[in-house]
Amino acid sequence: MQLKKTGYCFSHIGRHQSPLPERSRGGNIQSCRHTDRQLGSSAHYSPFTIHLFSRFTFALCLLVCLFLPKLAAQTYTNPILPGGYPDPSICRVDSTYYMVNSSFEYFPGLPIHKSTDLVNWELVGYGLHRPVQATGRNNLVNVQSNGGIHAPTIRHHKGLFYIITTNVYHPPGANAKTQFINFIITAKDVRGPWSDPYIIEGAPGIDPDIFFDEDGKVWYAGTHSPEKPNFDGEGEIWLQELNPGNWQLKGERFLLWRGACGGVWVEGPHLYKHDGRYYLLVAEGGTHYNHAVMIAVSDDIRGPYISNARNPILTTRHLSYDNWVNSIGHADLFQLPDGRWYMVALGIRGDEQRKSNMGRETHLVPVEWEREPFWWKEIKHEWPVPSPQTGRVERNFPLPYSDKAQYRNSSFMDNFESEQLNLQWNFRRVPLENTYSLKERPSYLRLFSSVNTIKERGRCSLMGIRQTESDFEYEVKMEFASKAKGIEAGISLFQKDDNYFTFTLENKDNSTSLILRLANPDKPVKILKEMGLRNYAGTIRFKATAKGSKYRFAYSLDDGATFTTIAETSSHHILSKKYTGAYLGLYSSSNGKDASGYADFDWITYRAFERP
Repeated sequence: MQLKKTGYCFSHIGRHQSPLPERSRGGNIQSCRHTDRQLGSSAHYSPFTIHLFSRFTFALCLLVCLFLPKLAAQTYTNPILPGGYPDPSICRVDSTYYMVNSSFEYFPGLPIHKSTDLVNWELVGYGLHRPVQATGRNNLVNVQSNGGIHAPTIRHHKGLFYIITTNVYHPPGANAKTQFINFIITAKDVRGPWSDPYIIEGAPGIDPDIFFDEDGKVWYAGTHSPEKPNFDGEGEIWLQELNPGNWQLKGERFLLWRGACGGVWVEGPHLYKHDGRYYLLVAEGGTHYNHAVMIAVSDDIRGPYISNARNPILTTRHLSYDNWVNSIGHADLFQLPDGRWYMVALGIRGDEQRKSNMGRETHLVPVEWEREPFWWKEIKHEWPVPSPQTGRVERNFPLPYSDKAQYRNSSFMDNFESEQLNLQWNFRRVPLENTYSLKERPSYLRLFSSVNTIKERGRCSLMGIRQTESDFEYEVKMEFASKAKGIEAGISLFQKDDNYFTFTLENKDNSTSLILRLANPDKPVKILKEMGLRNYAGTIRFKATAKGSKYRFAYSLDDGATFTTIAETSSHHILSKKYTGAYLGLYSSSNGKDASGYADFDWITYRAFERP
């Protein structure tokens, strides 16, 4: 473990943490300094006391050095995918695991991670990685906020990867009806290329699952609202066979289950074959405090399904709202090569006001199967028991593979040396052509100033990486020399089209101003701070720091030798309020004016600091 002195006092930086690129070094890194007054001077204590204290300190340090690494190496920390990675689905091919998550209105869509130990994950690609896959009926061009790609399932069958999911699109207009575009994409290599979407006609609802049965049949399990619901929000899981030749539904439709504990918002079905029977796993209760995982079993995939009397099998609905994580649900089960079972599920950390900026994240939970012990039952079903020791999603669990430690490193650096944009970068919707370039000026990212600004359903020159911890430091070096009035460029911390910070330089009449803005839902965009920069010479460093419940915004005009703080705000302004998490990004706009401009970004660094 590398220890790096920072303003956070020897903060832990993962072993893969990269320093600033050579051309951008020179900024001060503050170390922790403690005075005698703070620590206590030895002049006030006897030699014997000092001797005892020294021996005690040495013994304590020895114990820490001997046992802490061992203890740390025996457990992993949740979430295993920090940042806005909701609705996880997972499959295994030999000894490698692949996971996909919802991406909603963001592009590229359907992020795919790979792991060989379940606790260290690598982002290897996206299911929707070409604009043509996300235009037309599968519209991610002007999709509404919180629309787009919902709850995918990933499976592997006979050498091919499959992802099945829903694009929820509400056309503009007050009387327009929401469209549920369910589709499948396939790939031989999980890194891509992935096929164009096969849209499944006549498939209502959301959250589809694909199941390859042993008899060669392929089944589609989906979620819809019943024709005659008993109450608002009642959901129902339905099943129908798929034709693998054209990926269209065929045959009879079967209605399987309306859930276990009230059936509110039953969704996210997954089917499994175990112990000679079919198991149906669902989410229920809505993706908030009452979220839960339910399961049912049947001898026939078409039903009827028998609910587990011990449902929900995993939830936080019975725990304090102040539990470290809440809203646990939307799970997927899988088996390890040695026969053990695990589950991935989403959950929300309660860092701030029982929420977090990151929103719904992916957690890993051990599972054991137990057969019913009731002697009077003729058929004793076997049921999965997540987290069998406590029944909760714990912050720390024993490692799945004891010889493979978890190396948590949520930090990120990009100096734009590659000819391809790093996979971590996302856009809100399919970006406009010529939004950015890595070739106009090698080793820089050039972000062109779009006439568009951040607005609902809009596309502008805004790109970002996921925020992965509540405490962080985000720093960007930018060159901006445009003289056209009204053009601005800088950084943005954003959650939605109506919820963001922008911290930018903007050209005024014969001057350059530094402006910090805040957008909150249903309120006008507010200028928190504006100041002229008389000494601006074309280069600036932006820094946004989050610690505790505060954000601090600062800048440097001397290449990081000194920073000037212009504002402090509460950190709860961009808490995740629905489906996605916050991003830290880059932004440039001409604010509606037909003026060409751009900003060149030398590098960005993001350092995340885990809270206890």
